[in-house]
Amino acid sequence: MESIKKIYKTGYGPSSSHTMGPFHAAAQFKKQFPNAESYRTTLYGSLALTGKGHLTDQAIIKAFGKTPCEIVWKYDETLPFHPNAMQFEALDDARQVTAKATAYSVGGGDIVEENGTVPRQDIYEMNELADILAWSNETGKSYWEYVLEVEDSDIMDYLNEVWKAMQAGIRRGLETEGVLPGGLGLQRKASSYMVKGEGYKDSLKSRSFLFAYALATAEENAAGGLIVTAPTCGSAGVLPAVLYHLQTRHDFTDTRILRALATAGLIANIIKEHASISGAVVGCQGEIGSACAMASAAACQMFGGSAAQIEYAAEMGLEHHLGLTCDPVAGLVQIPCIERCAFAAARALNCNMFAMLSDGKHRVHFDKVVATMRQTGKDLPSLYKETSQGGLAKFY
Repeated sequence: MESIKKIYKTGYGPSSSHTMGPFHAAAQFKKQFPNAESYRTTLYGSLALTGKGHLTDQAIIKAFGKTPCEIVWKYDETLPFHPNAMQFEALDDARQVTAKATAYSVGGGDIVEENGTVPRQDIYEMNELADILAWSNETGKSYWEYVLEVEDSDIMDYLNEVWKAMQAGIRRGLETEGVLPGGLGLQRKASSYMVKGEGYKDSLKSRSFLFAYALATAEENAAGGLIVTAPTCGSAGVLPAVLYHLQTRHDFTDTRILRALATAGLIANIIKEHASISGAVVGCQGEIGSACAMASAAACQMFGGSAAQIEYAAEMGLEHHLGLTCDPVAGLVQIPCIERCAFAAARALNCNMFAMLSDGKHRVHFDKVVATMRQTGKDLPSLYKETSQGGLAKFY
């Protein structure tokens, strides 16, 4: 597995696979062929079907800067390697193609080259949670300590910057009001949830604030704001909400937050390695389900859960999102994406509590659920995998 730095990327929303990825791919193509008179980008499959709602065309045009770029939409054509495919062409003054390349945006902002190979540097020897759990039981060390043993010495500094960006996104989201862009007329709700929550007591206030924090990041993402993938843009509201809630309500230190981020990154890394975090590949179970598993494990660790209990919490966070479809209305990361972040944050705290009440023993383990999620994603029809052709996207 690669570094967890590949899980946490700071960038502009609304989509890691449809906005961040295409932007970086276009920027790389321009860097390779900077002298073109113009460019042409052809979008295929999911990138074409939901690209306008995800601002894919705007991200690509921005990456090419002052040089003109024509966008071609191939709604009914999907390339074999991955549904998020794009072809870049450099054109001369006679509109003749001088260079071209195909790239695939495979989730979390990652780009795969034309031949389908993934440029990667594996650093984790153990990539299944069962093996890491056995190592933990043998050494007495926790998951975050395994991360520190494997990653470069700057990993905690990196996670500290990630945490700062997450907090900033929540605060901006709580302060901002108005209608989200895209044409649905969807009002931001984070600020009002926070205000209304002040009028409640105890547990109701706590849950209201948790919802507000998740909505804040998810709405910032939907508006194209600066957020951190965790593990994607569409699911970016879950983990920050849980961590921010636990720090503000239970006074957890930044040090413990960073250790929780390390464990959450490890959980997402395993899912990414053996299944997918891309909604276009496995549906929303790979995005919201993964985010919930990350937040569940992080919360359980912060409350002092054992290695077995942390594994159990992560397993439940993913298991109970199996089969969740990716059906964004109008191709926007708004309905149902924003509310899903809030509900997954609440579910993560429930998974933590359920695991903490147990002895950590259970029948279906995390790695099996990851494998199940991968197969479930393969079995889902394409209209439920970020194409806006089925589900809520069709019937709303």
